[in-house]
Amino acid sequence: MDNMIITGMLAAVMPLLGFLIIQAFTKKHHMLSAYVSIAMIAASFTMAVLILLGQLKTPGMHNYSLPWMHIGSVEMNIGFMINQLTSVMLVIVTFVSMLVQIYSIGYMHGDDGFSKFFSFISLFSFSMLGVVVSNNLMQIYIFWELVGLCSYLLIGFWYTKPEASDAAKKAFVVNRVGDFGFLLGIIFLSTKAGTFDFIAVEEYVKSGAIDPNYLTVIVLLLFCGALGKSAQFPMHVWLPDAMEGPTPVSALIHAATMVAAGVFMVARLFGIFVLSPGAMLVVAYIGGFTAIFAASIALTQDDIKRVLAYSTVSQLGYMVMALGVGGYTAGMFHLTTHAFFKALLFLGAGSVIHGVHTNNIWDMGGLHKKMPVTSVTFLIAALAISGIFPLAGFWSKDEILVATREAGMPLLYYTALITAFMTAFYMFRLYIVTFLGKEKGEASRRAHESPLNMTVPLMILALMSVVAGFAGVPGQENSIYNWLYHGEHPHETHFNMPVAITSTVVAVTGILLAFAVYFFNWIKAENLKKASGPLYALSKNKFYIDEIYLFLIKRCFFTIAEAVKWFDKQVVDGVVNMAAFVMRWSGRALRNTMTGRVQDYALVIFGGAVAAIVAFAIYNPAALQLLGGR
Repeated sequence: MDNMIITGMLAAVMPLLGFLIIQAFTKKHHMLSAYVSIAMIAASFTMAVLILLGQLKTPGMHNYSLPWMHIGSVEMNIGFMINQLTSVMLVIVTFVSMLVQIYSIGYMHGDDGFSKFFSFISLFSFSMLGVVVSNNLMQIYIFWELVGLCSYLLIGFWYTKPEASDAAKKAFVVNRVGDFGFLLGIIFLSTKAGTFDFIAVEEYVKSGAIDPNYLTVIVLLLFCGALGKSAQFPMHVWLPDAMEGPTPVSALIHAATMVAAGVFMVARLFGIFVLSPGAMLVVAYIGGFTAIFAASIALTQDDIKRVLAYSTVSQLGYMVMALGVGGYTAGMFHLTTHAFFKALLFLGAGSVIHGVHTNNIWDMGGLHKKMPVTSVTFLIAALAISGIFPLAGFWSKDEILVATREAGMPLLYYTALITAFMTAFYMFRLYIVTFLGKEKGEASRRAHESPLNMTVPLMILALMSVVAGFAGVPGQENSIYNWLYHGEHPHETHFNMPVAITSTVVAVTGILLAFAVYFFNWIKAENLKKASGPLYALSKNKFYIDEIYLFLIKRCFFTIAEAVKWFDKQVVDGVVNMAAFVMRWSGRALRNTMTGRVQDYALVIFGGAVAAIVAFAIYNPAALQLLGGR
């Protein structure tokens, strides 16, 4: 076991230690619990940085396994893998989690569940780090489910609020559907390969030992896990409702942990996914459709956190689409940059909610003067996600556009461009309505800037949203595209000036249109609503997907359930009850023969003899003659 493996193990375990300390010793001491949690994740972040520096100096694979058990011919190990992908994800998860926890000191101040919140956050971070460092399918699935459990605990943290408990249950149930497919894919693949180990499974698949059609089924089943965790259509419905949890939870889920797990899993198994072109096509088109679908819903939402939630779904669609067209590094680079500016957006939204005590953007307005730090940092994040040069989102988004264009998929390329326009429009609709213009009502008048423990993380994330993109400037010798790659050949990209100009024009057009409508009032928003016709109602009501699911559940699943209930009660229980009835009836009948009188028994014997003679007479007359002595 080398030093990098040991460091990776410690980085993953430190948050678990924080969870245990809080639960066992510091639960009654709120600030001490917060300090323990932050200290543990800070230690993990330090170790993650050391791992990243080591990988930058000497890129390579570090793999270590310990025997655990055998199930038939399949070997199960406990193992750890450190490579370039792992080192990047470790830094992202620990860095964002650390800032979120520092921010939470101010946001959760005064909450009765303060210590419990920090213990759950620590367990959540441990679960995601476990996913990142795992080197086999079964281990990643165990941590995968632990991530789902932690999300349930955190989304429903304010469980006395019905909306929060319902959202937690919804997230849990929807993810179970995707995770069931993921588990089936793991079982089918590992049974064929005889191992759960990533490297061994990939080598087995590359050998051509699995039928291509069967491999496609396996890959699509594995992708079901990403559909649930990364909220891809049609399993996206849980993520917007997850906003009922505390805002720091929303930031962590949407930026670096739960939703990133699905994209990370596809990247981790990319060597298997690319061997099934049919499955990759499905992945690409689901990602592209999710991107434009969620962006179209974000255009009309009024809740500041729901706008950002659908933005997350859309950006995840971007990443999945990139992976589907073979843009491994482009997709992972966008995951990296997105972690910074999306965490900044959610924490900025939390700062606004903390100041105005409402989520409705139409009750806000003119907050720039009263919340300047929040306003400026939020603007930086909005520009970054819109893809404006030279911010981080510009570099990663453009490489996704280049990847889709060079993959020969014009439909996905134009879908991505339209999504970029929508993204710029709804983000600046959100910024203008919230921070610019006039104050609107009591909420805006009582607004105030958040304390330093909330604004400092905003400033750090704003800095990262500016500079992180320079790690992926194409054509540079030290570019992330020359370092973060899969297999033996780098997924190198290059700067495409026509694509860069086109995407920038599209984004700027979206921003200008938002100013024309919501700041200068050159175009009336009501006129846009009327011009869009039924499309506005569809977007406002999220295309009625939740209602369709509810209808299907009530009319289809409940009907099936009632039929199964009737069959169980009338047929299954009926057969059992009938057997009991027959036994009771026969028992009562036989009981009447046990009288205890000799004459009754003699009568029965005589009757039996007569019956035997009659039977012989009917079925064997010759035997009757012998019985008579002839």
